[in-house]
Amino acid sequence: EESIKLVWEANILYWSKALLNMTYNYIHHCISESTDPPPFKIPILCFIVAGLVVAYSHHLGGPTGPHAPKPGSTSAMYLAKELIRFDNGPDGISGSDLKKFTKFIHNSNPNPFPKPGEYRYEMAEFLAFTQHIQYSNTNGQVYISDYQGKSPWIQS
Repeated sequence: EESIKLVWEANILYWSKALLNMTYNYIHHCISESTDPPPFKIPILCFIVAGLVVAYSHHLGGPTGPHAPKPGSTSAMYLAKELIRFDNGPDGISGSDLKKFTKFIHNSNPNPFPKPGEYRYEMAEFLAFTQHIQYSNTNGQVYISDYQGKSPWIQS
């Protein structure tokens, strides 16, 4: 049962990355078609890098019995995730601000949590924009509904 959940989580992460990539492709297309650059900074976001690690049983002389793993069968599965370090960002964000967890948008409310004028409001607005692009470009089939995380670095 745990292996099935890990496969689901890895698959969700895969599709989330694809949706975010689709969003940035749309942004880059719009910028390339425009005569002027955007009058605002575009955040550079990403999902963590992760992958499934599968261990296989290969000991022919190993344990025996009805519950012993058969040679060549999966004996364990893990979801390996990248280690995220928190240093000062290039735009001067301090380490303590980078470590601050923020719930930008929750799946039960389409409105961004930071309010206008509050710290990270522009990021929350950008995330709401990505949801709109994802929903629109998939004909209403899917969008990332629960955005949360730590401060990303901003493109100059």
